[in-house]
Amino acid sequence: MSGSRVVALGHHQPQRVMTNADLEKMVDTNDEWIRQRTGIATRHIADDESVADMATGAAAKALAASGLAPSDIGQVIVATCSAIDRCPSIAAQVAGRLNIPAAVCFDLNNACAGFCTALATADHTLRAGAARHALVIGAEKMSDLADWTDRASCILLGDGAGAAIISATDDAQIGPVTWGSDPTRNNAVRLVGEWQPRFAQEGQAVFRWATSELPAIAAQACERAGITTKDLAGIVTHQANLRIIEAMTRKLDLREDVIIARDVVDSGNTSAASVPLALSKMAERGELPSGQPVLIFAFGGGLSWAGQVITAP
Repeated sequence: MSGSRVVALGHHQPQRVMTNADLEKMVDTNDEWIRQRTGIATRHIADDESVADMATGAAAKALAASGLAPSDIGQVIVATCSAIDRCPSIAAQVAGRLNIPAAVCFDLNNACAGFCTALATADHTLRAGAARHALVIGAEKMSDLADWTDRASCILLGDGAGAAIISATDDAQIGPVTWGSDPTRNNAVRLVGEWQPRFAQEGQAVFRWATSELPAIAAQACERAGITTKDLAGIVTHQANLRIIEAMTRKLDLREDVIIARDVVDSGNTSAASVPLALSKMAERGELPSGQPVLIFAFGGGLSWAGQVITAP
């Protein structure tokens, strides 16, 4: 086939919501300080749910919405950096729970850029004819990685999952990927430790990198799709920090009516889950006009980035 398209989306978030007021009881912080620096008001925290549980919840919704049978799925990819399960993979666990009988299943870790990386990998698989339908998931339990004594980092993180079903098509509705990394700065976002790692980052360095260098790279994804940023109906960047999202999108030549994802306000930073989670919620609310171009673009540890233009399902 000459391309692929997103046919259905789904998402899942834990029931427990942690507010900034809750964090005030845990660390030296307050609601005004958190909102001013990050834009975050709440985040969802998984108590008894695992990465596999959340991934399955999002995937089940996407599969149901697609109208496909489990046996139609030929590939399952889960993007995650927080899963503690090494074998079987989270993808294999999802396939087992959803009765997907014979798909190739694997996990992919490209930190916060993981979902867009996984989507490109699945797109390439379908273009090559190795499968006709793929399930791509971003799922994270970042609360397991949070240092709840560090007010600079614990205020950022949340849990959740988002999923997409993509199918092979004669016309490409997932554009060419723009991806890469800057390994000279791969320590700027990191998980510290071996068996019980903790999230840490150089916040100012990441902010400067994301707002100064990434807008031009994000625009390249539009160029490779044969459009300009003015043609976009929506844009979903990694939901790292509202200040980063707003600074990045100001540097793109966007129409005034473009829809910009700001799910970080309600969900916090969910790493590889943030793009599909925000995308699915926007589609569920009817904010994205079907058939219109949407830029998805993610960035994070590595320092890595990945993004592409998709047609809204």
